Amino acid sequence: MSTSQRTKYRWMGVSLGLSIVLLILKFTAYFLTYSTAILSDAVESIVNVIASGFAFYSIYLAGQPRDQNHPYGHGKIEFLSSGFEGAMILSAGLVIIWQAILSFFEPKVLSNLDWGVALVGLTAIANAFVGWMLIRLGKQTDSLAMTADGRHLLTDTFSSIAVMIGVVLVALTGERWIDSALSLLLSFVIIYNGFQLIRLSVARLMDETDVPTLYRVVTLLNIHKDQHWIDVHNLRVQKYGADLHIDCHLTLPYYWELTQVHDEVHHFEDTIKDGFHQGEVEIFVHTDPCVSECCHYCRIATCPVRAFAFERDVDWSAENLPLNQKHFVPLAMSNS
Repeated sequence: MSTSQRTKYRWMGVSLGLSIVLLILKFTAYFLTYSTAILSDAVESIVNVIASGFAFYSIYLAGQPRDQNHPYGHGKIEFLSSGFEGAMILSAGLVIIWQAILSFFEPKVLSNLDWGVALVGLTAIANAFVGWMLIRLGKQTDSLAMTADGRHLLTDTFSSIAVMIGVVLVALTGERWIDSALSLLLSFVIIYNGFQLIRLSVARLMDETDVPTLYRVVTLLNIHKDQHWIDVHNLRVQKYGADLHIDCHLTLPYYWELTQVHDEVHHFEDTIKDGFHQGEVEIFVHTDPCVSECCHYCRIATCPVRAFAFERDVDWSAENLPLNQKHFVPLAMSNS
């Protein structure tokens, strides 16, 4: 097991254990105060426990090696975990709306607000620290499950802070409707965050382009651009959890022998792999032979078969590299 994977297990275990402890503390705070806003916060903590448990399992499954039934590995389980967490958050938000509406018509006498605020404050501090750590490690390891769980905990932190403010206002003014109104407001914030996680999960499951990763690949190619890489097109970047799959078409001199083409493809692949240090990077390169139109932007000064003089280099970008056509080549000739 890699150091990165052990770090994931350790912090997801901390998140799961913390969620259970904070669930107990928040319901204790509710039974002390009978505050609907605190109940809303406690209900969301039920979601935290279930979601953290599923995220912990998804981290374990995503770390399993590829096998015959899963040739691309198990990384996409993290996207499913993120979507599941988003759906649970969304459900919690709907439950909170219902509780807030009921409390408007059946208000309860609030008590022990000082103890309630203290307990909720303690949970907010703990959630803030663990949530921040999960997001930081999730970005470092490209783990959507960890990032989603961290965002959930930070959302819970902001909810707890809002709850404390509301409870203090109730204690100062005696207006119990503030408690219900705040609970209703929190529900919309929670629902919005749940929807965002679901949208991101669905996008990743449908292999939506990961724009930051695409730009990172394009930047690597531009920095290490070799004169023999005449053209690159049909570049596609897909993420499977922390693992990365890249495929593209690489145009090389048509007169090269197969062994020289093979070595250059390895050089091209290693250039990209060296720019990514987390997860596995799998690259499939389809090689195209150059044509005479490529001479206008081919930078091989010693080319023995050049048909046209070099005019200018091609600016490789995230907009033109994914296109399935050679640069400066008519569309009818582009499907190589």
